[in-house]
Amino acid sequence: MKQRLAMQVLGEIMDWDDDRAQKEFAWLRLMSDFKYDSYGDYVAGARFIESLADWLQQFERKERASAYQFIRKSLLFFSASEIQHLVELLYPETVQRRLLSLIARNLAIAPYRIWSHPEATTEFLRLRRQSLFIGLSDGARIDGFRRANAGRISNEQVVLATEINSAKWKRLVKDLRSDLKNDAARFAFVFLLDDFVGTGKTLLRKEDNQWKGRLHRFWEALSECVDEVLDPGAVIHVHHYIATQQAAAEIDPRHTQMVADRGGERWFDKVEFSYGMILPKEICVTDSALPEFFAITEKYYDSSIETRHTDVGGEHVKRGFGGAALPLVLEHNTPNNSIALLWAESTGEKGKPMRPLFRRRQRHSG
Repeated sequence: MKQRLAMQVLGEIMDWDDDRAQKEFAWLRLMSDFKYDSYGDYVAGARFIESLADWLQQFERKERASAYQFIRKSLLFFSASEIQHLVELLYPETVQRRLLSLIARNLAIAPYRIWSHPEATTEFLRLRRQSLFIGLSDGARIDGFRRANAGRISNEQVVLATEINSAKWKRLVKDLRSDLKNDAARFAFVFLLDDFVGTGKTLLRKEDNQWKGRLHRFWEALSECVDEVLDPGAVIHVHHYIATQQAAAEIDPRHTQMVADRGGERWFDKVEFSYGMILPKEICVTDSALPEFFAITEKYYDSSIETRHTDVGGEHVKRGFGGAALPLVLEHNTPNNSIALLWAESTGEKGKPMRPLFRRRQRHSG
């Protein structure tokens, strides 16, 4: 009953005739059931269609068709099952391949020969146990990764947070040495996992002439016991399930610049970056690609939503943090790299009031 009423209101808001309304309602029901109703931060009692009707009413009547077409044609929504699929691909596509590549190089054999080579198989099992998996945020789906790899990865190899105290590090190393029956064993790989990276500045950035970010914080947490925890030459492998093309292009050079800026100051011996999926720049909301909706993002904006955290990315967040201009929503939260009209809520203190379609839960760290 509530959804039917919301659809009637939506039809009136959009000035649809009966034929158009029936066509659009069929699509809305399908997408609501299949994806959009699963979003985790709607207001109590509301789902996608009710939220869409409310969201569209903030625009002038002549602008609503462009706003609706943006949702209909350009919105990119990752459901829980889609993200879980990327989580499950991490082990075979990234972890296993990386370990096999190292073993093949060390033993001077072709990668396809590893499973028929007794020494290589033993080395793979040892190296896999010498791998540690750490979530960079609550979006890392570390529990899902652990469940997907039961029997391959032990619970003692999976950690929920990067800020680990010295006692926890000692327990992790103790468990490793016990499993390998080697009192000198240390970790050869540390995989740092997260769901999404838009600009890479949360991971690593230079601010006030100092390097900051989650990767830098991980070094600070580990630096005092690094020789006890990591093998010489150990690899820190940072993996994001989803990345923008911008982030994938900029993170590695930014890391290289940070290492150069540190001079002789100690850092990890080797850092690598990988991504489960890279979103092309063509999806971004630009003046050339979506001129009418781009004008709406310019018009409907309240600068009171800006904070010291968003200031790191640029002068405003009309098109999201760092001007990323993404039409992206993840089922558990909306990245602040997405256009602000998708996630921001304000009273119009310094501009126009903003109503979110997919309300964002703020989480700041780094």
